[in-house]
Amino acid sequence: MTRFSAAALLLSLLSIQGDAAFTTNPTTLRKTSFFHPPATTTTSTTSTLHEKSNSEPFTLSTLFGGGKNKKSTPTAPDVSKLDPHPSKREHISPLNFLYPGKASKMSETLKDALPIHPDVKSGVLPNGLSYVILPNASPPGRFEAHLQVFSGSADELDQQQGIAHLTEHVAYMGSRKRERLFGTGSQTNAYTDFHHTVFYAACPTSIPNSQNVPMLPLALDALVDVMEARVENNRLEKERAAVLSEMTMVNSIEYRVECQILSTLHRENRLAKRFPIGKESLIKSWNNDAVRTWHRTHYRPDNVLLYVVGDVDVATAEKTIMEKFVHITAEQQGTEMNPAVKPEASDLADSVLQGTVKAKQSWHYPPVVHDWCSEDFIELGDGLEPLKYDIQLQSPMPLDDKVDFLTTEEIAPGKKIRPHIFRHELLQAFSLHLFAKRPVEPIIDMESFRFSLAKRVALAALQIRLNVGGRGDDPPFTFVEFNQLDSAREGCAVCSLDLTAEPNRWKDAICKSVSEIRKLGLYGVTPGEMERYVGALMTDSAQLAAQGDGISHGDQLAYLMETVANGHAFMSPQQAYQTTELALSTLSLEEVNRAAAALCGHILGFNEDEEGVNGVVVAVACSPKIAEESGPKFCDEALLIDAIKEACQMPVEPEEDVHVPHTLITKEEIAEAKETQKPQWEQGTFTDGTPNTPADKFTKPFTLRRLSNGMRVNIAQNSAESQRGYLRLVAPGGRDAEAKYGLKAGSMSIGARAMQEGGAFGPWTREQVELFCVDHLLMVEINCSEEALIIDFVFPTTNVGNIGFGDDVELGITGTEAVMQIVREILVGFKWEEDALGRSKQSFRSAHEGLQKSLEGLTTEKIMENMTSKDRRFLSIDLETVDAITLSDAKTAVMSQLLPPDLELSIVGDFDVSETLDMVKDYIGTIPKDTNSEYQLTSEDDSTTRSVPTLKSPGTHIDLELTDSDPRAVSYVAGKAPNLWGYLDDGTTVSEQIMKADKKASDFDKQRRGHPLFANVALSLVSEIVNRRLFSTVREKRQLTYDANFSLTGFERLMGGWFLVTVTASIEKAQAALDACKETLRALRKTNPVTADNLESAKRVVLNRHEGELRTARYWAEMMAGLQQESIPLKGPLSVTDFNALVESITVKDLQLTVECLGLEETDLYTAIGRTVQPEGADLENGEDKLVRANPMAGMSRGGPLRN
Repeated sequence: MTRFSAAALLLSLLSIQGDAAFTTNPTTLRKTSFFHPPATTTTSTTSTLHEKSNSEPFTLSTLFGGGKNKKSTPTAPDVSKLDPHPSKREHISPLNFLYPGKASKMSETLKDALPIHPDVKSGVLPNGLSYVILPNASPPGRFEAHLQVFSGSADELDQQQGIAHLTEHVAYMGSRKRERLFGTGSQTNAYTDFHHTVFYAACPTSIPNSQNVPMLPLALDALVDVMEARVENNRLEKERAAVLSEMTMVNSIEYRVECQILSTLHRENRLAKRFPIGKESLIKSWNNDAVRTWHRTHYRPDNVLLYVVGDVDVATAEKTIMEKFVHITAEQQGTEMNPAVKPEASDLADSVLQGTVKAKQSWHYPPVVHDWCSEDFIELGDGLEPLKYDIQLQSPMPLDDKVDFLTTEEIAPGKKIRPHIFRHELLQAFSLHLFAKRPVEPIIDMESFRFSLAKRVALAALQIRLNVGGRGDDPPFTFVEFNQLDSAREGCAVCSLDLTAEPNRWKDAICKSVSEIRKLGLYGVTPGEMERYVGALMTDSAQLAAQGDGISHGDQLAYLMETVANGHAFMSPQQAYQTTELALSTLSLEEVNRAAAALCGHILGFNEDEEGVNGVVVAVACSPKIAEESGPKFCDEALLIDAIKEACQMPVEPEEDVHVPHTLITKEEIAEAKETQKPQWEQGTFTDGTPNTPADKFTKPFTLRRLSNGMRVNIAQNSAESQRGYLRLVAPGGRDAEAKYGLKAGSMSIGARAMQEGGAFGPWTREQVELFCVDHLLMVEINCSEEALIIDFVFPTTNVGNIGFGDDVELGITGTEAVMQIVREILVGFKWEEDALGRSKQSFRSAHEGLQKSLEGLTTEKIMENMTSKDRRFLSIDLETVDAITLSDAKTAVMSQLLPPDLELSIVGDFDVSETLDMVKDYIGTIPKDTNSEYQLTSEDDSTTRSVPTLKSPGTHIDLELTDSDPRAVSYVAGKAPNLWGYLDDGTTVSEQIMKADKKASDFDKQRRGHPLFANVALSLVSEIVNRRLFSTVREKRQLTYDANFSLTGFERLMGGWFLVTVTASIEKAQAALDACKETLRALRKTNPVTADNLESAKRVVLNRHEGELRTARYWAEMMAGLQQESIPLKGPLSVTDFNALVESITVKDLQLTVECLGLEETDLYTAIGRTVQPEGADLENGEDKLVRANPMAGMSRGGPLRN
C-alpha cells in the first residue's frame, strides 16, 4: 500500500481542476469573443425574478451600514464630464461562458452543447461590474462573497513590482467596514497571485443574536470598501512592515525551488520577472500616492468579478449587489491616479490587447504569450500593430535580477528543450521538473467533454503504473507524478513530470519515468486499465451527484471560479453525472489512446522514429551542491539533455494487464470463520462516567460496542459526505511503546512506514492489493505518533469496481466491505517484505537529512532536545538508528501493538449502520482474540498512562545557525502545558488545579469544571485568544513579523505536554519578535488577562469550526477514536454530546485560571532563535545559484496564491 494508497493518486487525477464529477482539461479553443456593452443593464442566465417592495421598516442593519437603499432603481452616476480611465479598454467579459445569453447562443451553434447549472445567476451592472450568484445549501445559514480583481503581479510596471500585494494588504486590513464583521463568526482574508487579487468574506446569513438582521449587506460593504480603499499613512506603514516580514518568512528553500521552476518555465513572458512578493527596495520606497495610483488603476468595475455562493436568496442578493456597487465608476477612479503614471499605464493596457492570452482567451489570465508545445499552435498576435510597451519584458530593465537568460536548444527540427540546473546547499535530493505548455481548451460541448474524460483515464493509468508498478524492489525515484492541469494563474495548460530521487540515481529515475511516458504515448492503456479507470470516474461522479448541494460553499466556489476562469461550462453535480455516464458509456479504447498520444507528444518528439509534436520542452533539475564536477551525482545542462534524449531512445514494450481480484476474501472463508469463532457483541464501556451502552441496541449520535474478541467498535452515520466513509483503527502505544517495552528506538515508526510501503496479503501480491484499492477507491494511511499506531481508511460506501453501464452493469462489492477485508488482512495475513522496509528506511534517511537543512525543523529539534533531555520518543530518527532496524525489529514492534483486545475501530459514513455493523462482526469479529499474541510484550511498568518528561527549571535559550545563501530567522517560545484532556505531567488535572485555586467557586462552577470535557474546551478557547493577541501585538502593534502562532502538542494518552509559539522574522528583528511573544504571554497572566470580549469572540470561532468540521467523516472518526480507551480516562461520549453546551458555559474566570496551568513564568520558558548564515566564499551575484536571488514566492505551486 503506497501512502494513502495508490487510490489517492487516482482520486487526485479524477479531481483535476476541482471536484471530480466536474470536467477539466478542455480540448477546444474558443474562437469567439464577446464584449461589455456600454452601460448594459443586468441580464440573467435564468428567468426574471420579481423584486420585492422597497417599503421596508427600519432595521438594526442600518446601524452597521447595511440599511436598505430606498431608491427603487439604483443607477450609476453621470461620468460624462470626466476623462476616460487611462487603462480601461473594451475587452472580453470575465464571465466567459456564464455571460448572460452566451450559453443559449452557443447551444444554437454548437452540436451537443453542455448544460449550465440551472441555479446559477450572472449579470453585469451598468458600470460594468460582473457578478455570479449560486444558491448552495451546505452549510445552511452561511454564505461566501469573493471579489476577484483581475490584476496581479503580472500587471505591474517596472517601478511597481510588489505593489499589487501591498495594495491588497492596505485595502483589506485598512477597511473599517471589514472590522464590523469581527465577532460575528465571519472569516475574512485576501490573496494575490500573478493574474488576480481576491478578497473574501465567509459569513453567517444573519448577525448573531439579532432578529435575523442579514449579514450580506455588511459583507458587501466590506468589499465595496476594498474598491474605494483609503490609503492612510498608519495603515501603509503597518502593512509595509507585514509584507517585508512575509518576504522573509516565505523565502524557504521550497519556495526558492518553485521560483527557479517558474522563472525557467515562463522565461519567454513577464511571469518570469513579476513574482507577487516583489522587490524589497521598492516596497520600502512607496508612498500613499503610489499605492493609491495602483489601486485606482486596476480596481475598476469592468476589471472585477463578484461571486456570492451560499444560503442566499438570488433576487435579494442581486438587488443588494446593485445597491452597493453601482455607484463606483472607472472614470471616477481615474481622477485619483498620479498623472505621471497614466501614459505608461495606458501603453500597458494597449499592449494587453495585442495578442495576449488574457485578451484572446480569458480576462482571468495574465497578460502573457507562451512558447507552446502542442499540435494546435495558437498565433495570438497576427496582424497586430507594433507594441509601444515591451509587455513580455524580454529587454533588460534596471531592476532586473542579475541572471543569465536561459538558452533553448533545438535538438531536432522543430523540437526544442530549455534546460536549467539549480544547485543549493539546502537541497538533499535530486528533482526533475519536465514541462510542456499547451493552450487551455474550454469544455463546452460533448466532443470536448469526451476528450477530457479520455485524457483523465490515460493520466490515471500512467500515474498508477509509475506508483504501483514502478516501485519494485529497488525503485529509482522516491516520488513521481505525471499530470496536466489547466492553470488560470499562468494562462495555459501545463503538462508536467515531477520526480525526486537520490542524487546518484538521477539518470535511472529519468530513464524509468520517461520510458513509462513513452510507453503510454505509443501503446496507450490496456483493456483492464480502461475498465478500471472508467469505473472509477463513474463512481466518483456518482458520489458528487449524490452529494448535490451538500457540497460546501467553499468547494463549490473554488470549482465555480476555476471553471469560469478557463471558459468551461459550469454544470451542476447531477448534470455532470448524467453527462459523464452518457460519455463514458460509449468512450472507446481508441479515443483514450489518442488522448494518451496527445498527452505524451512532447516526449515522443525526442525520438526521430516516433510521431511527436513540435515546440519547447522545459527541463528544470534541482540538486545539492557538490564539490566534484563529475561522478554519478553531478548533473549539468548538457548531461541533463543527454539523459532525456537517451531515455527517449530506449525500446519499450506494451503494458501487460495484471489480474486484480474483485474480492480479497471469499464468502466461504468468512462463513467458515463465523462458524469457528462465533463472534458476539458486548456492551460498550467508558471511563468518563457514561453508563455502559447496550450490545443489542442502536444509540444516537453513535453506537458504541465491543466485540467478543475484545476490540472496541464506534460507529456513526453521517450523510454530509454522500457515499463516502472514514475508518480509523487505533493501537495505543506508538513511540512511547518503544521505551516502555525496551524495543529498538525508531522500530515502531519505521515498521509502520514499512507496512505502508508493503501490502501483500495471503495469496495476493503488493501490486494486486494496491490495484484492488484503486479499483475500490480505497485510501490507506499508516502513521506512528508518540502515543499510538494509527491506520486511516477513506472509502466509498457504494458498490465499486462495477463493470458496464445502466441496466447492464455488473456490481462489485461495496467500498465498505472492501475496507473491512483490508483491515482483516492487515491484522491476520500481512506479509512483511524486505523491499518495503528498504523504502521505509530510505524515507526516514531523507527526512533526517532534510531536517539538517531546515531552519525551522532543526531549531525545533534542538529546543525539543533541551526540553525533553533528549527523550528519543519526541525526537527525529537519526541515520544510525535507521540503519540499525531489521525487518524482524520492525515486524515485532508493529505486530506487538495489533492485538485485538487493545484495538479500537471507529467508522463513520453515509451507510446503513445495521448493515455496516454486520460487516464489522463478520470480518473483524471473526478475528481470533489471541491473534498476534506471539508478539505480545511485557513490561514492569503496567500503567495504562505515562507522562512526558518534566521540564527542568530554569528554562534555556538556544541560538542556532544554519548555512544558507539567503538571510532568514525563526524564533520559538515553549513551556509546560497540559495534554488535550487537561492532564499535567505530574498526573494532576487542570480541573483540580482550578478548583484548588478558586476557593469561592459556586456549586455551578464546580459542576462545570468537573465535566470531563472542561479542560479540552478551555484550552481550545485559550489557544484562540493567545493567537489573536499574538497577531495584535507582534504584527499589528510592533510590526515585527507577518505572523505568529501558538499551538499545543495535544497528546491524549501521555500526561502533560508543551505549548510552542512560532514566529518568523528578519534576522534583525528575531530577538525583538521573541521578546514581544514573551511579553504577550506575560500580559495574559498579569496586565492584560482574558476579557469577556476575548471569550465571546473565541467561542464563535471554536463553535463555527466545530460545526463546519462535523460535516466531515474524518472529524467524526477522530472524535470517536478513544471513547472506549482506558488510556484516555476523560474521553468518552460526553466529550461529543456536551461540546456546544460546555463551550457556551465557559466563563472568563475559567480561562484566567486555565492560563495559570500553563508554564508561563519567565524562568520556566524555553526559547530559541534560528538564523541563517551565508556560506563561506559565497558569491551571490555570480555564483552557480544566481537565480536563487530572484524574488521568492509564497504558495506558488499551481493553484496556490500568496495568501494573507
